[in-house]
Amino acid sequence: MSAVQMVTVAAGDGDQRLDRWLKRQFPQLGQGRIEKMCRKGELRVDGGRVKASTRLSEGQTVRIPPLPDPDAAPSAPVAPARPKVSQADADMIRACVIYRDADVLALNKPAGLAVQGGSGQTRHVDGLAEALRFDADEAPRLVHRIDKDTSGVLLLARSRAAAAGLTAAFRHRNTRKIYWALVAGVPTPYLGEIKTGLVKAPGHGKHGEGEKMIAVHPDEMRSTPGAKRAHTHYATLYRVAGRAAWVAMEPITGRTHQLRAHMAAIGHPIIGDGKYGGSGQENLGDGWGAQLGGIISKKLHLHARRLSFEHPTTRKTVTVTAPLPEHMKHSWDTFGWTEDLAADDPFEDLQ
Repeated sequence: MSAVQMVTVAAGDGDQRLDRWLKRQFPQLGQGRIEKMCRKGELRVDGGRVKASTRLSEGQTVRIPPLPDPDAAPSAPVAPARPKVSQADADMIRACVIYRDADVLALNKPAGLAVQGGSGQTRHVDGLAEALRFDADEAPRLVHRIDKDTSGVLLLARSRAAAAGLTAAFRHRNTRKIYWALVAGVPTPYLGEIKTGLVKAPGHGKHGEGEKMIAVHPDEMRSTPGAKRAHTHYATLYRVAGRAAWVAMEPITGRTHQLRAHMAAIGHPIIGDGKYGGSGQENLGDGWGAQLGGIISKKLHLHARRLSFEHPTTRKTVTVTAPLPEHMKHSWDTFGWTEDLAADDPFEDLQ
């Protein structure tokens, strides 16, 4: 049995879940044991009780209780074994690379591929990162996330120093993200903003399946426990009569499911959004919720089109643009739209 350990979260290792951080340090630890240590108060961060899902910050101190079986659990953190990635998955994830330099790598993440592991998720970007090592000494690190069913630009850092710089840029909102979506109906005014609170509504099942964000009127935020301010700019670019519209969105804040919840809140859910665009959702177009009908795909039509950030080494602004995924390109072709019809930055005058 090892002794109690006090481990400091290193630079570049912040902004990740406690359980995932622990598994990187001690690959032999199972999820069940981690959760048990949390329940018993044996596992602590800066002296306080935590959950397995608690997010860590650089410089925090993690108390790790004695671990059984010294042969499998050495008293010092060990480097995890490199995960095995099949050749097919390696080829797939490498084909997603749309930008790469010595410090930063950007993917055009496919819709349906999770960014990190979770309930029922065994194939994800984090697990495939070893295939993106290229000439670097280590696999790239995630510095932000987008939803599993959302496609588009996803940044990874190729070193600890780059990860620290990019993580800080996202935390302090020194980045700009523009998303494209196909929505039910036509939002008016054509250029506007959405300001609400967002609060998480509990789901069901062992892992909280079905939980979603609910929009709260700004006047009700103080009286709504857990509500957080959320702000989105949107621009209606093109429309199909009153039935559907191509919309650009810029999230000013970065709340969970913010764009999906905000578009649904104003009566224009994103096409293919089964969580926020069901038949009970008000829809100012001719269809119902996320179901546009015809030959339009039922996959989520939400794409992280463009991301601008300050490079962690050169300090110059870098902008990465991701082409549409196949299911959205097919919808664009159906409506006679091409990607070059839209301005690169429809919100430029708002800056």
